[in-house]
Amino acid sequence: MSRPTYDYTAIEVPSAGVSLPVDGGPVARPHPDLIAQLQQVSTATASATMHRLGIRQTFIQGPLPRTPGAKIVGPAVTLAFMPQREDVFSGAAQEGAEKRGALWAVFETVETGDVLVIQAFANRYTGCVGEMLTTYFRGRGGAGIVVDGCVRDWPNIQTIGVPLWSVGFTPNYASQAELFPWGLNVPVNVSTALVLPGDVIIADDDGVVVAPRQMIPLILEHTLAHEEWEIFSRIKLAEGGALSKYYPLNEEGWAEYEEWKKLGSSQSKSAQ
Repeated sequence: MSRPTYDYTAIEVPSAGVSLPVDGGPVARPHPDLIAQLQQVSTATASATMHRLGIRQTFIQGPLPRTPGAKIVGPAVTLAFMPQREDVFSGAAQEGAEKRGALWAVFETVETGDVLVIQAFANRYTGCVGEMLTTYFRGRGGAGIVVDGCVRDWPNIQTIGVPLWSVGFTPNYASQAELFPWGLNVPVNVSTALVLPGDVIIADDDGVVVAPRQMIPLILEHTLAHEEWEIFSRIKLAEGGALSKYYPLNEEGWAEYEEWKKLGSSQSKSAQ
């Protein structure tokens, strides 16, 4: 009895029936006044403060600063890439499918000051965004882009003026390799750090930190005081003051700091 032969190329694979893109809905953003106050806070101070408050996984360790000297603080809008599976989505559809999916849709939700955060599993082959989408992002007032993966068109993106943190660069477009755009404004895993839409991203030359939206007032309460005494410590250390006294401040150093604050306050009032 002969074995049956099949023409597998002619077999139509049933669809998984997944409705894409997955849309997390409107983003709840912190009040702009809180964002403005956070501009004074460095990633180092924010990370240390949240660690003391019990939130320990806040550093997004994969993406590196690609715009030296840039500092951004803003609410996160998120884009999630997921592995391709042919019964759900195939990169063979290329740009046509991307335009109807999460990749294009997330840019329509961007508001002034937002930070786009992209989950891409540090993939080196997927170009999550390129020149044209970055241009549109800037036109909508976006503050910066954090990609746990790669971008394409980097020589041109550099001229647009959007601060970028990324794992690297690639010539590939978004669905050319193993991943495809799955969801917008959903929770994302970025270098094992959880980012929820509306959380605040603080990024500078040290890297990227995520601050939970509901904790911003508490973070400000602790970090602004920390930043102020560090100014005093820096002055004293530059003058040759004892490290054991001025960093961190011991009891004697703290007393000097309190006097320094009073002096600064009285001088400010005299100037008025």
